Amino acid sequence: MDGLDLREVNLAGARLRDGSFFRTDLSGGDLSETQSSRAKFVNARLLDVDLNGAKLYEADLTKADLTGASLIGVDLRRARLFRANLRNANLTDARLKGADLVRADLSGAIWTDGERVCAEGSIGSCN
Repeated sequence: MDGLDLREVNLAGARLRDGSFFRTDLSGGDLSETQSSRAKFVNARLLDVDLNGAKLYEADLTKADLTGASLIGVDLRRARLFRANLRNANLTDARLKGADLVRADLSGAIWTDGERVCAEGSIGSCN
């Protein structure tokens, strides 16, 4: 699936485990409830994507653009989000234990408690 234009695709509930979506555009798509453990979304465009309830355990989202994405209840344990863009994303009830958020932009994101909004310039952690 590397490099494909899959904007607004509906993959809700799909099994994408170990899949590769390098530089794939999935913007506006529905990936809710997907089983995407260890999938690779490196440099992928995931603007305004619905990932609610998805299992992204150990997924690689290095430099992925998740601007405005809905990540409610998503499992991101041990996921790699190095330099990912999570601006204005909704991380309510997301599981982030062991996730690599180094240099990730969390500006304007709704944090895991569902109440706190990360301040502008929140890089690597929600301030």
